[in-house]
Amino acid sequence: MQILLFDVCGIACALRSTSVRELLPVPRLWCPPALPRPVAGFFNLGGAAVPVIRLDVLLRLRAEPTSSETNLYRHLIMLDGLSVSGPAALLVDRVRDVADIHGAQVSPVPPESSLNGCVEAEIDHQGQLLHLLSLERLLFAEEKLALDELSSHARTRLGEWMVSA
Repeated sequence: MQILLFDVCGIACALRSTSVRELLPVPRLWCPPALPRPVAGFFNLGGAAVPVIRLDVLLRLRAEPTSSETNLYRHLIMLDGLSVSGPAALLVDRVRDVADIHGAQVSPVPPESSLNGCVEAEIDHQGQLLHLLSLERLLFAEEKLALDELSSHARTRLGEWMVSA
């Protein structure tokens, strides 16, 4: 299995590389009023409004808001499968590496050990413990629906600004 290693508030995490679409620096985000705290904002990627989820807030790891200076060194992990309506991105502190992991390094974590079973396994990688996150269980069903609704509004607004040739 190949995984993407990244840090969130000093905690080493990982995602299966099959869940990752691409890695991006943090662009300028559009933040409509009344966004839920876990949503950092949206950015325009080729005419698509992509929601950005703050993984630190979602996992309740950090309470203070980020600044544009803090975001300078952070990364976005573009994902397929987090949102039903299209791509979404996770805001993380730093993407560190891509690694091949073997079965002996992986210890399954019971679903009841993490919120919604979002940590599916612990991985021993070079003497460090990594939390393998489950993309399917990262958001509750209600959160996915809310994210899709917010994304729909953002797409509509973005479409209103498109200029026809």
